[in-house]
Amino acid sequence: MPHPFYILDVFADRAYAGNQLAVVTHADDLSAETMQQIAAETNYSETTFVNAQPEVDGGYRVRLFTPARELAFAGHPLVGTAWAIRRFMEPGASGPVRLNLQLGQVPVRFESDETGETLWFRAPEVTLGPTCPREAMAAALGIDPDDIDPATPVRQAAAGTAAMIVPLRSLSALKRSRLNLEAYAPLLAQGFPPLTYLFTRETHDAASDLCVRFFFEAHGVREDPATGNGAAFLGAYLLEYGHADVDLRIEQGHAMRRPSLVRLRAHKVGGVPEIEVGGQTVLTVRGELV
Repeated sequence: MPHPFYILDVFADRAYAGNQLAVVTHADDLSAETMQQIAAETNYSETTFVNAQPEVDGGYRVRLFTPARELAFAGHPLVGTAWAIRRFMEPGASGPVRLNLQLGQVPVRFESDETGETLWFRAPEVTLGPTCPREAMAAALGIDPDDIDPATPVRQAAAGTAAMIVPLRSLSALKRSRLNLEAYAPLLAQGFPPLTYLFTRETHDAASDLCVRFFFEAHGVREDPATGNGAAFLGAYLLEYGHADVDLRIEQGHAMRRPSLVRLRAHKVGGVPEIEVGGQTVLTVRGELV
């Protein structure tokens, strides 16, 4: 069976910005081992694999892989994969694209305005976990404890995968941060994941509300230029700490020269958080696996 593939820039309004994603379609006959090998070959933060036809519930079966392992949930792969399905597998269709993940079905809807077409996914339930001492996290990031904003805690958030949410006082602190796995080892031993989502209210662009960075471990430390699941985690975190309604423009990727824009909306309905993450997608490469 031929396996078309596409390379997309997600959370980007132009090519060669945002977060790169490889999408392989008609992947029904690929084993998990082969998928992992392909993901290691592309070496992007994630590669997704989509079955050729929707399942009986109308959703397309999708699997997500980093270069090192399979994931249950990640953000920018949902946006990019839904864009590829609508563009190449069901052109002319309307309504949301439904993705069947390990966590269940996630609908992705399309919204057009003067800025272009934004895809929005509803985040699965986010669980806020234990907090972490500022001093220990600062040591792992190579910054001073006073660089971490004490107004809200360093706290774990999870939805399929887990990350630490770290509030910083300044853009300077964000620029100086770098995850050191050796320094992080004591936190890892306590069960904290080696994924860190750092945010500050100081921004490069006056139109942005927050600037963020995301570090993770995959054959060493890597940085994500745009992180949709991190934004979903942040939405739950902000709702927990006093925000009744969230509608934010989040900039990311400047340190990597891949500027990105992630949209975040969050509020509570009947006391239950509802979180949506949105962004645009640009096609850069299309081809076929041999």
